Amino acid sequence: MNDENFFEKVYAIAREIPPGRVTTYGAIAEALGTKGSARMVGYAMNGSAAATPPVPAHRVVNRSGLLTGKRAFQGETLMAELLRNEGVEVINDQVVNFQHLFWNPLK
Repeated sequence: MNDENFFEKVYAIAREIPPGRVTTYGAIAEALGTKGSARMVGYAMNGSAAATPPVPAHRVVNRSGLLTGKRAFQGETLMAELLRNEGVEVINDQVVNFQHLFWNPLK
């Protein structure tokens, strides 16, 4: 599978994440049948700003609920602000109540 097709598959899953919920790079990788490719999902998220239709990349966090992708956004706080606008509480770049807000793309 080439990177372009992989990225588009990542974006398709990310577009399904409901507002106010989050998922992880690893969960997306597992849903694609490529469990060990969480880092590649991260690369895809870093390039998602140019994707059409838009990708809600702010809803993808690391396995602990940390906003590790925040550097891909304009400004250090935009990722957290976008999540807060959807009702997700974020403290110190960490999603509060992460387990409750986690959206599993396999279900």
